[in-house]
Amino acid sequence: MSKKVRIGMVGAGWMGRAHVSSYMSAYSIYGEKIGEPVFSILMDVNEESAKSSAEKFGFKKWTTDYNDVINSDDVDIVDIVTPNAFHYEIAKAALLKGKSVYSEKPLSLSGKQSQELAKIAKEKNVFNYVGFNMVMMPATAYMKHLVESGKLGQIMRFDGRYDQDMLLDPSIPLAWRHIKKQAGSGALGDLGSHLLSISQYIMGDIESVNAISKIYIPKRPIKAGSTKMGNVETEDYIAFTASYKNGATGQLSSSRVATGRKNYLGVEIQGTLGTATFNLERLNEVNVYFHKDKSIDRGFRNVLLGPDHGDYGMFQPASGIELSYNDQKVIEVAHVLDAFTNGTDYVCNFKFGAKIDTCVATILKSAETKQWEKVEEF
Repeated sequence: MSKKVRIGMVGAGWMGRAHVSSYMSAYSIYGEKIGEPVFSILMDVNEESAKSSAEKFGFKKWTTDYNDVINSDDVDIVDIVTPNAFHYEIAKAALLKGKSVYSEKPLSLSGKQSQELAKIAKEKNVFNYVGFNMVMMPATAYMKHLVESGKLGQIMRFDGRYDQDMLLDPSIPLAWRHIKKQAGSGALGDLGSHLLSISQYIMGDIESVNAISKIYIPKRPIKAGSTKMGNVETEDYIAFTASYKNGATGQLSSSRVATGRKNYLGVEIQGTLGTATFNLERLNEVNVYFHKDKSIDRGFRNVLLGPDHGDYGMFQPASGIELSYNDQKVIEVAHVLDAFTNGTDYVCNFKFGAKIDTCVATILKSAETKQWEKVEEF
């Protein structure tokens, strides 16, 4: 009989639905060994949303107070899927109660607060996981293998770009993503942090950064159809150069007003012996080039991902059968359950998340000072 893992979820919005679906899929695909998710209690500040979502998703209880989740004896993991501004206070309260925590990114709106959460999690010796689903892609696992195996030689350069045009229309009204005290940052925290997670996983720590940011649409309607305008406080675009501790250099950027780009994340890793490139719009493929290949038609070749790459084999038996974007979240949740149930190693702990949030804070500082800034070690 599988071990039951009792979930207390804080937040009943879109990401909450994504987590519930991923728990069910993970248990179905990976089996009893990872533990069986049990939906114990769901919290949302909107009473009607909390009640209806609890009934729809099969939670035994619902509440409008997150303390009810944290204090419940029927909760093993507190799953935080609220807007960014509330992650820190909920995660801290749960950790201090000795609860295991699975939080969506970012851990907080500041590097300091995220470092504090990582420290508390370590002191309390409880399971702690932050949801960077891009780390879970089979493509990411393959690129990491290419780097660590030496097949690409000495790594010289990491280039990354994450662009969307979701906020290109200036008639889209102000929302929490536009307000610093609610979002922390704009394109960087929302999109660029995913690039940073891939970078952190494959390349290791960034030592210093030099950034530039822009707000291209400085005012938006305060609500849909209104003629009254409000100020946009978070960046629409950011770009930065990164110096890695391993000696490599990075060029990374992100935009939420990138005309024509819907969900474009591109990564290129250049080494002295080879290069690997990846594009999220073709998430089941990695293109590689090896300098020592002296054939007359040498050049980049397309590798179709398969069972040898990360968790791909849990979904499909052969290469070239496509995984979907949502499968990344299923892999993430499976790792959460497996690590909690069986004590297996996991990458995206709060220390990992705090390093990314510290980088975000440093990049934003550099954009203000217009000079190189050193990323704080902790």
